[in-house]
Amino acid sequence: MSPEAARAKALRLLGRREHSARQLSHKLKAGGAESETADSVIASLAESGWQSDPRYAETLVRSRIGQGYGPLRIRAELAMAGLPDHLIREALDTADCDWTQLAIETQARRFGAPPATIDEKQKQWRTLAQRGFGSEHIRAAIQGAEDAFDD
Repeated sequence: MSPEAARAKALRLLGRREHSARQLSHKLKAGGAESETADSVIASLAESGWQSDPRYAETLVRSRIGQGYGPLRIRAELAMAGLPDHLIREALDTADCDWTQLAIETQARRFGAPPATIDEKQKQWRTLAQRGFGSEHIRAAIQGAEDAFDD
């Protein structure tokens, strides 16, 4: 794949949604671009502002928070996209999200009622854990649902 074709493909991909540099590189190489070509195209796009790992991280964090995902899941997804730890921390810190409140809202949206049995409690715990919430957030969400129901 020529550098011009690689650049055109990268711009098409970035026109649809944000991509991390690693994702873009993988897609260009899968499309037949040489490693050096892909790297130079990505560097050029990053320099001109078309590709930005910090912007990708912020976009993904906002999107996943809106979908009810917790910090552990978001962190793992950003790491899989090839972002360095400092960018991941920065994106999560600037998200300005109350993770406990998000866990409470997610629990209420998914289940509506507090768990009536230990099996239901375990199911809700597993669901929130799979969505990326830590034990302190899950405990607060389930306890909050039980307290709200008792009132």
